[in-house]
Formats: sequence, structure tokens, C-alpha cells
Amino acid sequence: MLKSRSVLKDEIILKLIWLVTIGLLFKYIPKNKLRHGILAFLYKQVVTWVFGLLVVEKGLIKYPVRFFKKANKSSFSFEYFLYPSFSAIFNLNYPENKNRFIKFIYYIFHAGIITIIEVLAERYTNIIKYVKWKWYWSFITLGITYYSSRLFYRWFFKEEF
Repeated sequence: MLKSRSVLKDEIILKLIWLVTIGLLFKYIPKNKLRHGILAFLYKQVVTWVFGLLVVEKGLIKYPVRFFKKANKSSFSFEYFLYPSFSAIFNLNYPENKNRFIKFIYYIFHAGIITIIEVLAERYTNIIKYVKWKWYWSFITLGITYYSSRLFYRWFFKEEF
């Protein structure tokens, strides 16, 4: 079956997102903190697996162009790679010794970056389509999952803090 030009474009965009994210992981995850990054990555995968499936199964979001179409209706790229990768970067570069305002801005920045990427993908591609969803739900859920991942990360590595 031949793919349309639009689907091919969207698949190229997904592949570029993967490549950029891999580059960011190499840049922002120090080799001596790889174990820390893996923990943050896996924690976020568990959380986004539950929420991602729930949102898709309730018909709030659709992922018309995605990898592994027969396995799952959610987006492998977003739920299992992009969000967890950014969570690893978030946790390993968290401004631990800064004041509360800087920490708050750090949360806003990270949730905002992913929300902006998602909104642009929703508006200009078929990678994601909001059905009964708004951008602010993504922003809020990302902020909450970042917060929970930070709590888990601190609890797991409490001897190091």
C-alpha cells in the first residue's frame, strides 16, 4: 500500500523528533548519571503508559500517524520515548540548590516545551489530534507527572541528597 505524501511527511517529522531527542539525551545526561536517567525515564514511562492509554481509549486524543499501529492506539513516540526522555533530562538537570521561584520556572519551562511541541504537532501534522482535549490539559498533566517523577527520583536516591 502506498503512503500519502502527508503520512510520509509526518513519519519523517516523527523520526526527526526521535533524532533530536536522542541528541538531547547525549548532551544532557552525563555518563556518570546514566543510572539516574534510566530511573527517571522508566518512571515516566509507567506513568504515561497509564495516562496515555486512558486518554486514547476515552477518545480524547487520536494519533492518526504513529509507529506500531497494530499494537497500541497511543503514540509510542510521545508516551514511551519523548516524555520519558524529557523527564530524565528534567530530573538530572533540576536546579536543586536554587530558590523556589527558579524551581517553579523550571517546571513551567519543561512542561511548556513539550506542550508547545505537542500543539505544533497537533496543528500542523497528523501525528496527534485533539478530539476532546485542550493544550492546557497537556500542560497540567505534564506538570503533575514531572512533580511526581521528581518526588520518586528524590525518594529513590535519598542517600545522595
